[in-house]
Amino acid sequence: MFTTPLRATPLRTALVAAASLSVLAACGGGSTPAAGADGPIAVEAGDTACKVARTSSNTGNVTFEVSNKGSKVTEFYLYAEGDRILGEVENIGPGLTRRLIVELTDAGKLQTACKPGMVGDGIRADFTVTGEGRKSVDTDTKLADATKEYQRYVNSQADSLLAKTTEFVDAVKANKVEDAKALFPVARLYWERIEPVAESFGDLDPKIDGREEVIEEGQEFTGFHRLEKDLWTTGLVTDSPAIADGLLTNVKDVVDKAKSVELTPLELANGAKDLLDEVATGKITGEEDRYSHTDLWDFRANVDGSQAAVAALRPVIQEKDAALLTTLDEKFKALDDLLEKQRKDDGFKLYTDLTETEIKDLAAAVDALGEPISKVAEAVAK
Repeated sequence: MFTTPLRATPLRTALVAAASLSVLAACGGGSTPAAGADGPIAVEAGDTACKVARTSSNTGNVTFEVSNKGSKVTEFYLYAEGDRILGEVENIGPGLTRRLIVELTDAGKLQTACKPGMVGDGIRADFTVTGEGRKSVDTDTKLADATKEYQRYVNSQADSLLAKTTEFVDAVKANKVEDAKALFPVARLYWERIEPVAESFGDLDPKIDGREEVIEEGQEFTGFHRLEKDLWTTGLVTDSPAIADGLLTNVKDVVDKAKSVELTPLELANGAKDLLDEVATGKITGEEDRYSHTDLWDFRANVDGSQAAVAALRPVIQEKDAALLTTLDEKFKALDDLLEKQRKDDGFKLYTDLTETEIKDLAAAVDALGEPISKVAEAVAK
């Protein structure tokens, strides 16, 4: 996911307002999670400052309470070496507070970052982790099994991402426009299903999935969306084959990294929430695939990925908060039922063929999942 300042349209404003209600509700309650000996760390995010109350922690589960004191929507990230994202919380509106729980398994130097306006490298500061290395999966069989199951899911999706992207790139390079158009949403399915993992490796996300309006100075507009624009608006141009080659190179890189990264159970939980956030802010608004209007394919894939993470964690959630699991099942089913109504042939309707009522119904179903999905990390961290 490559976040961006969002276009203001009447429908979008209504949809974001609905999503914000979910965020607010999620922030208003819930028990304090296990956060190690040092307790939650307050983060005051402003338009020009990012005040982290404590800049060090022991290994273990660590909670950041991020309050947006500025006037812009903001994000908070925790980075490891090479800008590997260990945890993130996005779309924090002015006046809101959101919680990020991460598992820190090893001592070392990290960085915190607030991103007012959700752009750029953010306002960064060092964060030091001390103590002995420890992993929850070493002592909890259910957490270990959940992580292994989800890693198998990531591996399978990564293999399919590479295979379908290769077919897509071959079609572009052969100037087979209709074939490439048909393959575009199919290849993206596998990217979108594992997006929280795939996007966590430095600048590969903007190279693969960056949208034109958020490309920063000095960056080139590349990847899926550059080719989407070529195919649907301008027609393939002189450098389209080179852009396609670059996409495949970057996808190969991200696939290698995704299949070798060691995930924590909390990364699964946070990823499940991140994917729903993606739907709420990019897909339901029709902004992600603005040239092809194949947003519902991405929508379906984000929901698939979120469900896969919850499925892997199911025994853990059942043990620690059975009522939460029941609620998640109900809300996911309601969203599935709405999405399935939009199927057409082998895929989905174009976003532009949806009625305003259908979009609002989908947005409401996503919003209804916002609060329960935000509690999965707390359940896992208990």
